[in-house]
Amino acid sequence: MALLGKRNQLTVLKSAPPGFYLDGGPQGELLLPGALVPEGAKVGDTLDVFLYRDSEDRLVTTTETPDAQVGEFAYLRVVSVAPRIGVFLDWGLAKDLLLPIREIKQEGIQQGDWVVVYVMVDEKTDRIVASMRIKRHLSTDVPVYAEGQEVNLLITGESPMGFNAIVNNAHMGLLYHSDLSTPLGTGLRIDGFVRAVRDDGKIDLSLDRAGHRRIEPNADVILDALAKAGGRMPFHDDSTPEEIRAAFGLSKKAFKQAIGSLFKERRIVISKHGIRLADPVKPASGAGGGAGATGHAGQGKKL
Repeated sequence: MALLGKRNQLTVLKSAPPGFYLDGGPQGELLLPGALVPEGAKVGDTLDVFLYRDSEDRLVTTTETPDAQVGEFAYLRVVSVAPRIGVFLDWGLAKDLLLPIREIKQEGIQQGDWVVVYVMVDEKTDRIVASMRIKRHLSTDVPVYAEGQEVNLLITGESPMGFNAIVNNAHMGLLYHSDLSTPLGTGLRIDGFVRAVRDDGKIDLSLDRAGHRRIEPNADVILDALAKAGGRMPFHDDSTPEEIRAAFGLSKKAFKQAIGSLFKERRIVISKHGIRLADPVKPASGAGGGAGATGHAGQGKKL
């Protein structure tokens, strides 16, 4: 059965002047306009198409890919405003997506604005529409994520504590200001990590891996950067978050945890001038060898 607002794998039944007619099951024969037929396609082939309604409300298919399918959240641009109807959004197809007036959450939306919406099928009209009422479309299932699990995030806006983000197109989570070196823009799609799922179901997020699973790969990043820089780099506890993010792609908190771990393992030396790779420890060889080893340890206190 062909699903409205989704990509479907449909078989070509016949070719006609308007294009190909595909097997939509209970939906009947569905037109794929000739201009969109893939080169070399023929009757009997299975095509990957998106099913939606055209300007005359007919079910049609397209090989083009919209910015979001039914059941997904997206950040879309307003292309026109119809005061008594709603606003129309650019979602990557020839026919714009309607955001009905009843689904608009804020006043004063104008052409050129961008909005976070949920794409759905209207139960009354059976048309694909958008909704700004994000919370009602989030999953009501209890979040089940492991600490440190990598997830996809869509930033929905800023709050006093940080930036809200939709997690894996299902739940809402929070990235704290204290863990970020720079602000995040609404609509940004990034990969992040689950720090914790609280008892109330709220999800704490991070742009870095949690716990020891985060420190180990971050430590490798720092070691690689040091090796490429000749063994020394002018970064330490007083370096700014922006400097650290630019040099290593890490938050300052993650950087401090990683260099602390490397220092404890005696793989780097930390001073007010920065960090450097530790001198290799030479095996002791008699009294002279012991003195030599002590000398290296003493030299490791400064860059």
